[in-house]
Amino acid sequence: MEVTQIGKECHGDTCAIYRQVGTCIMPTEGLFCRVVQGGTTQPGNPVKYLPRPLKFRIITLSDRAFAGEYADRSGPQARELLEAFLEGKRWHPQIEQAILPDDADRLRAELVDAVDDGVDVIFTTGGTGVGPRDVTPETVAGICDKLIPGIMEAIRIKFGAQNPNALLTRGVAGVCGETLIYTLPGSVKAVDEYIGEILLTMEHLILMLHGLDIH
Repeated sequence: MEVTQIGKECHGDTCAIYRQVGTCIMPTEGLFCRVVQGGTTQPGNPVKYLPRPLKFRIITLSDRAFAGEYADRSGPQARELLEAFLEGKRWHPQIEQAILPDDADRLRAELVDAVDDGVDVIFTTGGTGVGPRDVTPETVAGICDKLIPGIMEAIRIKFGAQNPNALLTRGVAGVCGETLIYTLPGSVKAVDEYIGEILLTMEHLILMLHGLDIH
């Protein structure tokens, strides 16, 4: 059984029963589940809780960081922000990191591997500009089933109002299978700005992708 919702939301005056009785008669606690694998249950059967990890992969794109010429700062910053956001929440996060050169083929292989491994959310940092080695957005867009343009456009507009250079990044957001992918610029400041906005809707998107109750 896979848990899809905890408890039941009361809709108040919009519910006919609530209007007649004056209170909600539905349980406010308990679990809603869907059957993953059919079978027979009976009283006394043991119950084992198997928490599903929420998998993240952070991929830094940088020729120089990959060559060891300087330490990657954007990837660790993204991880720190995620860990702070997820602390105390119901999720069971697993976060992996990788550093790649600015190479479209290697990035595509890493993305496909992450999707096949059931990674829920991928963040890339770097390679979103217009330089000859900046290939991240088109590589990500090329494997996505659907793009989510509103997220990145809103971020560009918000921070571009104070810094016009922020409008020059080509970052995209999209979905490949059941995996969310976000491409961020490579600076620590940009990672702070982008992830701060992305986290406002990330959990909602995860639930939507898995067909779970989003209330």
